[in-house]
Amino acid sequence: MTGRWQPVIGLEVHVQLATRSKAFSGAPAGFGAPPNSQCDPVVLALPGSLPVFNRGALELALRLGLACGSRIRQVSRFARKHYFYPDLPKGYQISQYDEPLCDGGTIEVELGGSTRSVQLRRIHLEEDAGKNLHQPGGRASHVDLNRAGVPLIEVVSEPDLFSAEEAAEYMRVLRQLCRWLDLSGGDMEKGQLRCDANVSLRAVGSTELGTRAELKNINSFKFVHHAIEHEIARQARILDQGGTVVQETRLWDSVAGVSHSMRSKEEAMDYRYFPDPDLPPLAVGDDVIERVRASLPELPAARRARWRGELGLSDDDARHLASDRAVADRFDAALAAHGGGAAAAKPIANWILGEKDAAQSTVAPAHVAELVRLVETGTISGQTGKDVWAEMAATGEAPTAIVERRGLTQVRDEGALEAACAEAIAAHPTEAASFRAGKPALIGFFVGQVMKRTGGRADPKLVNQILRRLLSTDGASR
Repeated sequence: MTGRWQPVIGLEVHVQLATRSKAFSGAPAGFGAPPNSQCDPVVLALPGSLPVFNRGALELALRLGLACGSRIRQVSRFARKHYFYPDLPKGYQISQYDEPLCDGGTIEVELGGSTRSVQLRRIHLEEDAGKNLHQPGGRASHVDLNRAGVPLIEVVSEPDLFSAEEAAEYMRVLRQLCRWLDLSGGDMEKGQLRCDANVSLRAVGSTELGTRAELKNINSFKFVHHAIEHEIARQARILDQGGTVVQETRLWDSVAGVSHSMRSKEEAMDYRYFPDPDLPPLAVGDDVIERVRASLPELPAARRARWRGELGLSDDDARHLASDRAVADRFDAALAAHGGGAAAAKPIANWILGEKDAAQSTVAPAHVAELVRLVETGTISGQTGKDVWAEMAATGEAPTAIVERRGLTQVRDEGALEAACAEAIAAHPTEAASFRAGKPALIGFFVGQVMKRTGGRADPKLVNQILRRLLSTDGASR
């Protein structure tokens, strides 16, 4: 809320699909190639060239639609969306309009300890445009058509978001879902995920939508948050002063932290949509839908719920494990390899989440389970386990083999440990006297001394028990 006004936000998110070729031609769709090296007659709109739809793009789009619970339209159509920019050689973009592939659906957003279903209007297929490159000072402009024709889906939400924070979190969840389903790398720096935000304000308590402004091509979660907050404040100032918000498209300047008017906002009629005569209707049979549905992995929200309910993991652990599908899969595989059920879940989660880059880890799930068992049984200490983990990550060697080769098995011989504890106490009489005089925290100092004497192999729990007995008044008298 902003004083008297409630923000209402709808997002249009463009997701680049991870196909090898473009949406309507065989030209490659990779990133980083020299300018204008990934073109063909269809991309360049040469006379006589005809588009042929990429089936791979259809199946990727279906994955997201089914994951979001959208209604799949078994006959959808491509349309021509007309506008005239140098980066669009045909003078129109092939998109979908009144008959999109996917209708409706929801995306679950968790914020402030509660979960809310954000309603989707549609998910439709389209192609990307090229890229205009302007030299400083207006000396020249260039066009790179490598991106032209790259397959996209546009995910259009209803005006069902009510804060900048909620909009940014929606974007994060959508990106995670696209990566989870292997639709897209979702790399915003490479333009694989871009957002247009429609922002309006209405009087608190009103159900009537206000006049909206569109913020164009925002390419980071931080900028989504900042741009929408800025737009909310801008519109609130206008309305508070008795003015009228103009319907327009605005560009966000992330460096200056302000938006600038770009043009008046187009309506659908301005694009002169009509069915593309070169492309037949897109028919999707039940067999295709069910095959794609069967191929879907367990989704992040379902995994989080299962881990919390069946394994007793905390919300925080479940959220971090489900942040990346590779991490989630490794956790489930390690838990299965361990065979210890819920009791093993927390230690396995701790080891996996303790890695600096868990998604890129080379430690095999079976080795994670084996290391956890070694610590659980007292074969090695947790501290030694960290050293073993580092060696596993570097070499791929099994933890038991590393422990045996390096002689890392934990010392649990009480006689040997009592001798090491007695030596540590004798070597530090001042600290021993302070402990007996009422400074119990010094027990950690003595445990450290014993660990040094045993090369870090002593069982720290057993050492702690022996030290407390020897340092006690009765133990000292004996």
